[in-house]
Amino acid sequence: MMRPVAIAYGRALRSQFSGRMLLLSIVPLLLSLALWGGLLYAGMQPLLDWLHAVFADYGLFETSGSILATLGLGFLKTLVIPLVAMLVLLPLMIITSLLFIGVGAMPAIARHVSRVQFPTLERKEGGSFMGSLGVNLSGIVVFALLWLVTLPLYALAPVAIVVQAVLWGWLTARVMGYDALAIHASLEERRTIVHAHKRSLLLIGTVSGLLGALPGVAWIGGALFSVVLFPFLAVLSIWLYLVIFIFTGLWFQYFCLQALADLRAGQVTKDA
Repeated sequence: MMRPVAIAYGRALRSQFSGRMLLLSIVPLLLSLALWGGLLYAGMQPLLDWLHAVFADYGLFETSGSILATLGLGFLKTLVIPLVAMLVLLPLMIITSLLFIGVGAMPAIARHVSRVQFPTLERKEGGSFMGSLGVNLSGIVVFALLWLVTLPLYALAPVAIVVQAVLWGWLTARVMGYDALAIHASLEERRTIVHAHKRSLLLIGTVSGLLGALPGVAWIGGALFSVVLFPFLAVLSIWLYLVIFIFTGLWFQYFCLQALADLRAGQVTKDA
């Protein structure tokens, strides 16, 4: 199980730092900055005001202050509103980054990996744009709902990082497992590979999820020192998410196409 995952990781790491792959983050970054720059400029203060009113109306300042004091984090009491705003916006940033990568980068990643590593692999077009869209949207809805449910876990940072990694692992295994095989595999081949390697795909997604937790932690942690840094840290986090998503896409692409090549060569493998 580990050897194919490690080989795909090494190949993805080499490709990640090529000029072509680094350039791939530019268009999604510009789209993300245009979207989130406008949203943060126009909506950040109204969001903070609304959250402040909700906390005041329902006595949540006292409740949150008591919880933070119990956890030894009483110094965060004055920052509770900005922190809640960040935690609400974070999954939306992740979702838009994933969508922009899917539209702007995944096709180029598939062409790059195919040309570099699998130039003779036949294309059977077992996936479709609508199929990919359906997998993306259904996965994102579930991801967003689970994220909101688990927001209270951010009171315990290590637990929150693990939960985010597992959620990301599930989402990326679902979404990128489909996209990585959409062009080259038939429908039956894709189902066979996803079933045979579901543990490896989840492992790749979860490790990527741990990497993906870092921008959010840096964003929230940095903002604790100065809320003024919030927009700048948001921009940095978006770019880091995009770079990590590109690396994740490469990792899934190399692994899945190698599994497809092995399947067609009669070297059927399955996770232990």
